[in-house]
Amino acid sequence: MTAQTKLTDTQTTILKAAAGRTDGNIEPLPPTLRGSARAKVIEGLLARGLVVDVDGRHLLTDAGYVAVGKRRPVPKGVQKMDVPDALQKLEATSRVIRPGTKLAAIIDAMRNPGGATIAQMIAGTGWQAHTVRGAISGMVRKRLGYEVITEKGADGQRAYRIA
Repeated sequence: MTAQTKLTDTQTTILKAAAGRTDGNIEPLPPTLRGSARAKVIEGLLARGLVVDVDGRHLLTDAGYVAVGKRRPVPKGVQKMDVPDALQKLEATSRVIRPGTKLAAIIDAMRNPGGATIAQMIAGTGWQAHTVRGAISGMVRKRLGYEVITEKGADGQRAYRIA
């Protein structure tokens, strides 16, 4: 996404405070925010995908952390299997890709059993080779968190696939 959503000062303050908390919860909200104003702010954050409702709590998504220039804190020693259910739900929501986009075409190609070569992904997107490699490294691996495996085939072509 190249354009960031414009946030109000109140939304920015709430997101920054939540990013500073270990659980990413937006509560407690500022005491001056009450009634319908409180509901509107929460609705706006939910609509933008910056927070998610998990068991009645509003927790920051990865997009919420990014909106205020932060990264989700990961406690030391925590492995994927040890992550609480609430955080697993957040991880699931962060991998939403709009269908029909070029990034979706790359991901679909890499989901094939044999993966996809750079040439196949160039043909599917119209991008140049360095752009495809950058999308794999930056978006697919880093931002979306997919594990990408590269293998060199018998024909000498490198194939990329999502594990």
